[in-house]
Amino acid sequence: MKKITLLTLILFVNLLAFTQEKIEKSYKLPGVNIKTPEGQTFNTSNISNNGKPVIISFWATWCTNCVKELNSISEVYGDWQKETGVKLVAISIDDARNSSKVMPFVNGRNWDYEVYLDVNKDFYRAMHVGNVPFTVLLNGKGEIVWQHTSYEEGGEVQLFDLVKKLAAGQDIK
Repeated sequence: MKKITLLTLILFVNLLAFTQEKIEKSYKLPGVNIKTPEGQTFNTSNISNNGKPVIISFWATWCTNCVKELNSISEVYGDWQKETGVKLVAISIDDARNSSKVMPFVNGRNWDYEVYLDVNKDFYRAMHVGNVPFTVLLNGKGEIVWQHTSYEEGGEVQLFDLVKKLAAGQDIK
């Protein structure tokens, strides 16, 4: 009995670690105040892209898979933007002690993303994020239509397929 319980627990944890889901009912981002790298307040309800898809990536400088994912996307991001107009918004969850390291980290990797700081993890909690990397996809109306936890090499290909469908006006539900 103990083996079955342990096996069930392991399977459940693995499912949580690699969860991706299409959202059955689209909903808007919660309005949470976070900071720009310059220290200005920014409300997350203002994340938009003129009717085009938005990728939101919750990440941290200490998260190896986060960096792998954002590096992989960075290599093709210019092409993605030309083809679909997509915008990536990177939300750092580094705490107040490490937040000053975020922009040198981003600049050192030549990431051309819009970056915000969620040092108190208010937006992180409002979005019910459990682990990073956590990726959210918004349609052109700013509605959350897909989310994914973790990163596997090549996962950016699936993400871009979804972005292309959204940019073409297709529903991914």
